[in-house]
Amino acid sequence: MPTLQSLDRTAQSVDEIYQSLVARMGDYTPAFELRVKAELAHEINQLKVARNAVILGHNYMEAALFYTIPDHVGDSLDLSRKAAAADRDIIVFCGVRFMAETAKILNPTRTVLLPSLEAGCSLAASITADDVRALKARFPGVPVVTYVNTYADVKAESDICCTSGNAAAVVESLGTDTIIFLPDEYLARNVARETGKHIIFPTRLPNGQLHADTEIQYDMVGWHGRCEVHEQFTVADIASVRAQFPDVVILAHPECSPEVVEASDFSGSTNAMIRYVEQTRAPRYLLLTECSMGENVAAANPDKEMLRLCSVRCPYMGQITLEMTRDALRYTQYVIDVPEEIRVRAYRAVERMLRIG
Repeated sequence: MPTLQSLDRTAQSVDEIYQSLVARMGDYTPAFELRVKAELAHEINQLKVARNAVILGHNYMEAALFYTIPDHVGDSLDLSRKAAAADRDIIVFCGVRFMAETAKILNPTRTVLLPSLEAGCSLAASITADDVRALKARFPGVPVVTYVNTYADVKAESDICCTSGNAAAVVESLGTDTIIFLPDEYLARNVARETGKHIIFPTRLPNGQLHADTEIQYDMVGWHGRCEVHEQFTVADIASVRAQFPDVVILAHPECSPEVVEASDFSGSTNAMIRYVEQTRAPRYLLLTECSMGENVAAANPDKEMLRLCSVRCPYMGQITLEMTRDALRYTQYVIDVPEEIRVRAYRAVERMLRIG
């Protein structure tokens, strides 16, 4: 797959883009569709130069976009760093809203565009800033670690952010007996197991107050948020695949349930999964994560067999298309702003995460 070094495609002709798409996607995508996508990608690359823009593409973008227009691709942590260092007038974030907000938090003088206002996130929507304030009141003095897959006002209430790739390192860096870890229930459970912590989950009472059984020993306070993609994978899925393909290597994202992670052969961030596939000598592999990424990995590793059993796609990532990215550059839409008072507080939490790596 492309690395996070600069991917200069602005000099490519329509035919060159088309031939590269045929090489990667021609086995399962009609030629006329690839020609249309190549024309769109060429137009976007010219607009990018004219508007002095940089395009960041998350690993979950569909292949025709992922392999044609981003200047940088990667996971949330990598793209946060690229956003912070961006020196062009416009940052177009081909991802979801919380990612575009993070870019604005880190680089406030740039115009940040999100190609679709429908590119939200079920996990980010599972918690609010009021929820975090209620947790801090219920557990005074306990530091708050917040997954980067959250909105800016939630980050602003946090002590430090993390990604799926550095969550355990962030937790251990705090050196405290107890932490609040938000909002992904499964990631929290996986981190608790990795760091040897016992986790509890508060519940909301009818009167709106938070209740937690603090009579039992605990080291981590979690939240019942989930990714609607990763929560769909089950241990039964894994057992079925292994029965058919005993030599398969199964890779699971840490947003999958602890039972699924335990039944898999490897668990890691999207970038870690990509590196694993690049280096493995296994005869075949299966990725338990968003399906567009699976297609991108398969296209980058044609000599390795990926089991194409995935049917789970993120409806929010899927909102970002070549057409909408073109229109974002044409019409300067949709501009992502973060109120300065929130941005400054959120910046502290994100910047602490970036220092840990």
